[in-house]
Amino acid sequence: MTSLRAGVVGVGHLGQHHARHYATLPGVVLAGVCDASADRAALIADRHGVQAWTNLADLLAQVDLVSVAAPTSAHFSAAKACLDAGKHVLVEKPIAVTSAEARELVELAARRGCLLQVGHSERFNPIMQRMRSHIERPAFIEGHRLSAFGERGTDVDVVLDLMIHDLDLVLSFNPGPVEEVRAAGVPVLSPNIDIANARIAFASGCVANLTASRVSTNKMRRLRFFQRDRYVSIDFQTRQAMVSRRVQGGGPRPTIDVETFQAGDEEPLRLELDAFVHAVATGSRPVVSGEDGEAALNLAARVLDAIRQFTQRHSVDDATAAAFGHEPV
Repeated sequence: MTSLRAGVVGVGHLGQHHARHYATLPGVVLAGVCDASADRAALIADRHGVQAWTNLADLLAQVDLVSVAAPTSAHFSAAKACLDAGKHVLVEKPIAVTSAEARELVELAARRGCLLQVGHSERFNPIMQRMRSHIERPAFIEGHRLSAFGERGTDVDVVLDLMIHDLDLVLSFNPGPVEEVRAAGVPVLSPNIDIANARIAFASGCVANLTASRVSTNKMRRLRFFQRDRYVSIDFQTRQAMVSRRVQGGGPRPTIDVETFQAGDEEPLRLELDAFVHAVATGSRPVVSGEDGEAALNLAARVLDAIRQFTQRHSVDDATAAAFGHEPV
């Protein structure tokens, strides 16, 4: 069976790892890379013994599928060019910057008969994959995704940079239509919002309270799911989880049984790319479809709109206090 030919658009911090995995994944060969920087493209291409290009059209003439790992602001234009050329596309999260751009990409992929997958890699985190079966109809979800400040990703707000991971995860449990979004956020070290908190209420009764920060002293990647008969806590960094279950014993009151889990060290990105290649090869629906990416972006847009409304109603100091007030020490 002939291997699929893969290319990577944007081989910076994340794109270089797309190239690394394509170079060793079964069923696919890395055909080349493309980057606006000729030096950067040559560096990564030489590392894997492939061709380097600065012109996207040159790369597209040589490949069957493409990873778009350029900066977020370039996701739409690069993914659109790839789909227009009839190539299957995995675009890093978020799918685009605006909901209109996301809709255009989804519709274009359908018209061209191309597979469109979105790089929400936490879906492929081994601990998330292991714990998914333990989560059913959560009533309350609490998330903290915190990082120290770095220049990468600051071309967009922290909602699109970090919180969107958790927005996608929450939506993946099918909580139903969004009923209300309340949010606060402020810029701290960049021109865009660097810390944000959102409270999202769904028509099903589920409520998600999510905090994202890229100006924190400690790194944290946690989600907690509260259900009627159990509490599930997931740490995406350590890949550890805990399930606390209510157990009806012989006494007058139920007791709590605690079980801990540890997942393996497989790279989520490699699992994600393997799933993408499999979907292209078999024509199956991707694990994270273009529609899934669009839904996460639409919810992120509602969070950003709620932040703007909150900021208009309150002073900058009040908005800052509201955003930082939800961040754990």
